[in-house]
Amino acid sequence: MPEPSACDSWLVACPDCDLLQHLPQIPPGGSAHCARCHARLWRHKVDSLNRTLALAVAAAFLLLIANSVPMLGLAVAGREAFTTVIGGVLAMWRDGRQEVAMLVLFTAVIAPAFEIACLLAVVLAVRRPPAPAWAGRLLRAYEILREWSMIEIMLLGVLVALIKIAELATVIPGLAMFVLGALVFLLAAMAAVFDPRDAWARVGWVAGASARPGEGGR
Repeated sequence: MPEPSACDSWLVACPDCDLLQHLPQIPPGGSAHCARCHARLWRHKVDSLNRTLALAVAAAFLLLIANSVPMLGLAVAGREAFTTVIGGVLAMWRDGRQEVAMLVLFTAVIAPAFEIACLLAVVLAVRRPPAPAWAGRLLRAYEILREWSMIEIMLLGVLVALIKIAELATVIPGLAMFVLGALVFLLAAMAAVFDPRDAWARVGWVAGASARPGEGGR
């Protein structure tokens, strides 16, 4: 076993008991467990990069569609009006709710867009290791953006508002409403199949320091 070092990416601490240990070689689909408390340290996901790439491309198309077509409409006294996600943000801005408008814009449009873009860039960069160092910076940004991507919260708020106004007007769900619902599940699937440890190990300034004895790279 090699001597542990601060830059060894295969040296991990158990999240349950804090035991510091080296990860063994794990085949795709296998898992590594703590030697003391048997908590799972890492699961080597099968074909992570290709699956993540496919889901990220699909999510990018859905996000583009969701922000291009009407999300919902209202029909009152024979008149109909439709709006998009961006249109709703602009309406709140004009009504003097600038803080809410900016929050909705960031959490429902900007953060998901950058989340998908970061993951696409990372997956494409690490497919031929060693990946450039900026892939590591994007990996950190991706984890932060995931916390701010809240499309499901926006949809929940819209559904609550629709229930309250259902007696005053006829609500017409738009295509974007269904596309955003599908996008929520797609983003969750994208995060589930992505293997960040595998991606980190392919970054140039990590791979050079963490290669195992006898390995020339991944």
